[in-house]
Amino acid sequence: MKHFVLVHGMCHGAWCWYKVVTLLKSAGHRVTAVNLGASGINPKKLDELNSIADYAQPLMELMESLPQDEKVILVGHSFGGISISLAMESYPNKVIAGVYLTAFMPNHDSPPVTLLEEFFKSIQEESIMDSELSFDDGPQSPPTTILFGPNHSAAKIYQLSPKSDLELAITLLRKGKWFMKDLGKESLLTKEKFGCVKRVYIVCNDDLIIKESLQKWFIENSPTEDVKVIEGADHMAMFCKPKELCQCLQEVAEKYN
Repeated sequence: MKHFVLVHGMCHGAWCWYKVVTLLKSAGHRVTAVNLGASGINPKKLDELNSIADYAQPLMELMESLPQDEKVILVGHSFGGISISLAMESYPNKVIAGVYLTAFMPNHDSPPVTLLEEFFKSIQEESIMDSELSFDDGPQSPPTTILFGPNHSAAKIYQLSPKSDLELAITLLRKGKWFMKDLGKESLLTKEKFGCVKRVYIVCNDDLIIKESLQKWFIENSPTEDVKVIEGADHMAMFCKPKELCQCLQEVAEKYN
């Protein structure tokens, strides 16, 4: 039995893991799905988050609360890859492995903002459709917040997922923040701490928001111990391919101790 800690992506919350939680628990594992700051049922409002540390605080508090002899498998989806990386830096001795599910996966040589910059280069204005972006640092700067729109979610994020899960998402999504300035700071991650934790990347080859080519760039930029692929998975593999995702996670649990 392993303890999986599941960390959602931008605009989402712990609710998006409900299928995966059920499957992993039925296999005998312990599972904790976290609501990051101003996400899911977390009571904070977005304007109360002044830093990436504020956003990741619920995950850090969970990691701090773990007994010294307990280790977890961190699973980060999409933007959640940033938060699990910060947790790996702060608590390397409490992490068996970090699993990146079509996620932003930084390295310890350059600030995480470089990943976001590559992401923004890969998307075009028309591709965001009815999603709401704000540009608090000016129109020539990267966006500061985003809320995925229903049409964008249906066409680009949940295009292969059950319609019922899309409708669930439309009712529960909350505006998210990119924290570009914070993530541009040097030395957020170090080779001695973050670099010593085993990492696994799960590629979703039909992801239309973090495209397969960008996922492969993340892997080349920060090589991992293992790479797994879920065929026919959109950005929300936990909805469209939950059994295949859980199989990948159980393989990680069996391989790493």
